[in-house]
Amino acid sequence: MIGAVAMIAFGVLTINDAYQSLNLDTIVLLLGMMIVVAYLQVSGFFDLVASSVLRRARTGNGLLLTVILSAGILSALFVNDTICVMMTPFVLLLTSRSKVDPKPYLIALASSANIGSVATLVGNPQNMLVGTFSHWPYLGFLIAMLPIAIGGLLINFFLLKFFFRERLNHALTLDGMTERHKLDKPLLYKSVVVMSVVLIGFSAGVELSFMAILGAALLILVANRRPDEIFAKVNWSLLLFFASLFVVVGGINKVGLVQDAHRMLQGYFSISTFQQITSFSFASLIISNIVSNVPYVMIVRHWVASFNSPSLMWLVLAMSSTFAGNLTVAGSVANMIVLELSKERAPFRFWEFTRVSAAIALVTWAFGTLLLVAYAAVGRF
Repeated sequence: MIGAVAMIAFGVLTINDAYQSLNLDTIVLLLGMMIVVAYLQVSGFFDLVASSVLRRARTGNGLLLTVILSAGILSALFVNDTICVMMTPFVLLLTSRSKVDPKPYLIALASSANIGSVATLVGNPQNMLVGTFSHWPYLGFLIAMLPIAIGGLLINFFLLKFFFRERLNHALTLDGMTERHKLDKPLLYKSVVVMSVVLIGFSAGVELSFMAILGAALLILVANRRPDEIFAKVNWSLLLFFASLFVVVGGINKVGLVQDAHRMLQGYFSISTFQQITSFSFASLIISNIVSNVPYVMIVRHWVASFNSPSLMWLVLAMSSTFAGNLTVAGSVANMIVLELSKERAPFRFWEFTRVSAAIALVTWAFGTLLLVAYAAVGRF
């Protein structure tokens, strides 16, 4: 916000320029999804899903696979950061009751939330930006990215099995899991129905931002709950961050920094489509960890049109900027949420987390890049 104000104060942008640089589609999409997810949270939906799914594990490997699949699938449907907030306490509770080391499962939760979120345009903030800028249809994006997400989750499982092979080959005792979560069943049913309508609208090609805010409005009307209780759960600071970031990037664009950077890198990108995919994917992996993936997507969105296959390069950008989130501890908000919520029970050292997550990031990124190269080879997109 300070940066956005400085852009105006120092004359880089006028106040009207700042307003025009805002992408309201992205902000409305985020707001709508936050409100819908808040209703699902209040109704007990995430508690019910997480506890019922995680109870089915019987061995260490079974629990690992269950955490990976549940985090990956839920993150594809909802924003991945929300899933980490909801599931971290359950993973800690399960591992405490079964007297096993929680660290493999916490890493699995964070990494799978990042990997699974790549499948849809609403799985994470950077994908929402890609959806807004690229106009990829929800269902078309899902069809293209689902194999990458599934393959990434399987790779994640086998890598974690390798890193923690001595801690996973044992039976679990989950008899102590007697807690029952309080459900607001009428709100639960309403929230699930509305969320289903929103997902159907996404799949049918209705504007993402409109469907998200429509779902939020419907729930406010029918939920029979005070809206201010729900609004208190909206991440307003993230919305302010996005709005301010649009203004900052607008100022950067106006003074020509993005164009200068593009000219410097154009030699690496003005080559065959296969080389463009690998070069752009690698640049996204590295730079996303320097400036963070959301600002990176906003900065390079103007570059995509100059590639040989812009529609395919949007997929490259979504995949590489998302999988880059696992490269370092600070690579994604999902990582930091899991580490923050678990620091009292299972504190991580930097290298202890990074050596595993970085391996996951590099292998899944390589897999995603190869699959996108294969798409280009067969002319799929």
